[in-house]
Amino acid sequence: MADRATVENGGARPRPARTRTFDVPASGRTLDIALILGLSVAFGLVATALVLGGSVGSFYNLPAVLIVLIGTFAVTLVSYSISELFGAMAAVLGTLLPQCHDLRLAGERSLNLAAIGRDNGVLALDAVIPSVDSEPFLQRAVAMAVGGATPHQIDQVLAQEIDAIQDIRHRHAGVLRRAAEVSPSMGLIGTLIGLIQLLGNLDDPGSIGPAMAVALLTTFYGAILAYMVLAPIAAKLERNAEAELLECEIYHACAMSIARQENPRLLERMLNTKLPSSQRLDYYD
Repeated sequence: MADRATVENGGARPRPARTRTFDVPASGRTLDIALILGLSVAFGLVATALVLGGSVGSFYNLPAVLIVLIGTFAVTLVSYSISELFGAMAAVLGTLLPQCHDLRLAGERSLNLAAIGRDNGVLALDAVIPSVDSEPFLQRAVAMAVGGATPHQIDQVLAQEIDAIQDIRHRHAGVLRRAAEVSPSMGLIGTLIGLIQLLGNLDDPGSIGPAMAVALLTTFYGAILAYMVLAPIAAKLERNAEAELLECEIYHACAMSIARQENPRLLERMLNTKLPSSQRLDYYD
């Protein structure tokens, strides 16, 4: 015999209420396994080839190393300032432990804050702001809404900040792109130096070997540095910048929604237009 709820629903059993939670863990840094694995395999293949050739020692030449490394650094410095160059070097180190940009996580965190502001008032978010200290951009955006800034003011300030962040990120990648262009050229310059030394000392057989080593190894070092290190890491920086841009746009929309006191359902629908299909939110829809 069907129970009363089943009868009242036309014979269909009632659907259980869906439990939604907006508790979202803080973001952090994560080890870039792809970067480490890729570089390890690439250099491992080169090292294996040298070992199997039985002449590892012949592939080391200090003058060739100095020409490529210091020359690349110096010529790249001509195109950029010292602060930009060292900023790019810090960004390279940061690619090993990059900031985690989980877009669905960013969307969930935004819905959480919007729901708190809608249910308890915008000022209630003042107590929540310290809990998102791992996301400085979000923290500043929500602080503006709590501080009483208008949606127009928030839109202007955050849009300018996003542009500034992206300019810095692309500048760092541009430094590496420039260095990747310079290093093979420095290898070529080293090759010319070695050939000139070789031709100028043909009457001295003992000097032909070292000169030939500089001539060939600088090209080798330049190609390794450009195509196995600098160019791939520049592409990684650009990819990370794209993920950071989308995350900032999500937080931008969150702050705007809080300031307007909109229903979080509207925020979810808007965020789903930005998120990839595999990461879309479904808390309300």
